[in-house]
Amino acid sequence: MRPRSTVLLGPDYSGKSSVLERLAERGTWTVVSYDEALLDPVYSLIGRVRDDFLTEALRAPAGRYSSDLFLTLVQIAAVHLRDRVADAPPERPVIVDSYYYKLLAKCSLLGHDNPSLLSWWRSFPEPDQVVYLDVEPAVAWERSGWGADANPMEHYGEKPTEESFTRFQADLGDVMRKELAGLNVITLGQSDGVEESVDLVEKAVRNGAHG
Repeated sequence: MRPRSTVLLGPDYSGKSSVLERLAERGTWTVVSYDEALLDPVYSLIGRVRDDFLTEALRAPAGRYSSDLFLTLVQIAAVHLRDRVADAPPERPVIVDSYYYKLLAKCSLLGHDNPSLLSWWRSFPEPDQVVYLDVEPAVAWERSGWGADANPMEHYGEKPTEESFTRFQADLGDVMRKELAGLNVITLGQSDGVEESVDLVEKAVRNGAHG
């Protein structure tokens, strides 16, 4: 019997990573992510690919790496998430960091579009539900340090401006929601701090399990 799986999704700077770290600390969840703070050390290969992608491939001059190679590097993270969900122990619920939904949406918005690869991602097993942490683009801009912390997959153009960042985040939200069509999606608005967000996520998962 496979465990019940939930995808935690949201735009950039929605507080998703902080919620996942708190859930991991509680010890009642299997948290699946490729973020540095949550990645099991036995999967150090995934961390090295992630770091090289963020520091080299993502910031390379246009044309150095083809879109197919770009997507291949991103796909490593997507497949890792799929594999870890499939191998999760059945006694605890699983919560997954964005699954492939956010990766696919960002790649599409930035012009990296290979229908064959993206179609394969869409064939991955569906989660039981998605909890969507929403945040207004203007709030995300402020949380990014007014662009100081934004990476090239969080805005349009070469440099983050308020316009290029907030427009990208609005489009990102639209594309992700389209990918979620037909799924059980629970949307949570902004809350007053991480602990409240964690409690709301756990409540949403419990309600979804019995809905």
